[in-house]
Amino acid sequence: QVQLVESEGGLVQAGGSLRLSCAASGITFSIYAMHWYRQAPGKERELVATISSGGSTNYADSVKGRFTISRDIAKKTVYLQMNNLKPDDTAVYYCNAGRSSPLRSYWGQGTQVTVSS
Repeated sequence: QVQLVESEGGLVQAGGSLRLSCAASGITFSIYAMHWYRQAPGKERELVATISSGGSTNYADSVKGRFTISRDIAKKTVYLQMNNLKPDDTAVYYCNAGRSSPLRSYWGQGTQVTVSS
């Protein structure tokens, strides 16, 4: 059974930092691309950051220079370090494990991040 278990989010002031983690089980972690998505109230879910199976990273323009995605293959865990947080970063954050061949996509339960101004 595949599980992605995210750490608790939290409430932080604008300009603060928060690190999310997502621990995977039931998958061969190293062959999956790992993603962080977020969904704000009334908005569609958006892709925030990706780390490929090869370790390359990509970010949404809105978080470049502020967020860093990383992973620990031995711990089967992906992280999202969020610095200089803004109120617009307030959302439920979800981790996702995905691969294309065969097609697989697994989601965490989501964790709330609230940034106060």
